[in-house]
Amino acid sequence: MNSPTPTTAVAVVTGASAGIGRSAAIEIAARGAGVVATYNSRPEGAEETVALIRAAGGRAIALPLDIGRTDTFPAFREELTRALESEWQTTTIQALVNNAGFGGGLGFEEMTEEAFDQYYRVLLRGPYFLTQSLLPIIREGGAIVNTSSSSARPGDTQAGYSGYAAMKAGLVVASRYLAQELGERRIRVNSIAPGPTRTRIADDAFDRYPEIIGGIAAKTALGRIGEPADIGKVIAFLVSDDAAWITGEDIQVAGGYAL
Repeated sequence: MNSPTPTTAVAVVTGASAGIGRSAAIEIAARGAGVVATYNSRPEGAEETVALIRAAGGRAIALPLDIGRTDTFPAFREELTRALESEWQTTTIQALVNNAGFGGGLGFEEMTEEAFDQYYRVLLRGPYFLTQSLLPIIREGGAIVNTSSSSARPGDTQAGYSGYAAMKAGLVVASRYLAQELGERRIRVNSIAPGPTRTRIADDAFDRYPEIIGGIAAKTALGRIGEPADIGKVIAFLVSDDAAWITGEDIQVAGGYAL
């Protein structure tokens, strides 16, 4: 019996249990790539993402990853390499989407060193060193997309987000520098800055407090809040060959929020 033709273009999407990560994984798979969907605290969510991809005819697996634990990255790379060989008969990935993270604000006067360090570990140090750890298996001509936030850009300054936004801004700057450094391998590096999006951030705030949606929509040129698919489609575009001439950019995907 002939074995199926392996899918050799594979993307790793961190934080793919729900929201933007899940949408990105689904959209990337819809373009024909295999997907490794990582999760931390919600394995059932990642398995649901995998099931949705498979139901649509795509190929995906789920792997655990705590983006705040850089000491686990070598073991993750080994597990990832074994999974790539088993599922896709390859040892490399075409794309890395650094999406895992958490939201929520904390006022400056209430900020603690522990809370600040958690922002740092998960939102900046984690994606930075995961990229370094996986770099040897990212193909020449591959792509990296880092999920930042509109809160790191001028015009979207809100009280209580200084720590969160500082890390997201750091990720944007790091992305630009990595685009320059990795250009010799033709690896493209971009960041995206979603605006307010209907995700699980802040404990499903939009579902629990729907009354806040109107005010946010009124500050958005296109008159609504974002949906995960709005962001996922842009990520899928950026890791595809259609975006082969885009690197070093921070792209706001926010429907004209806070223009």
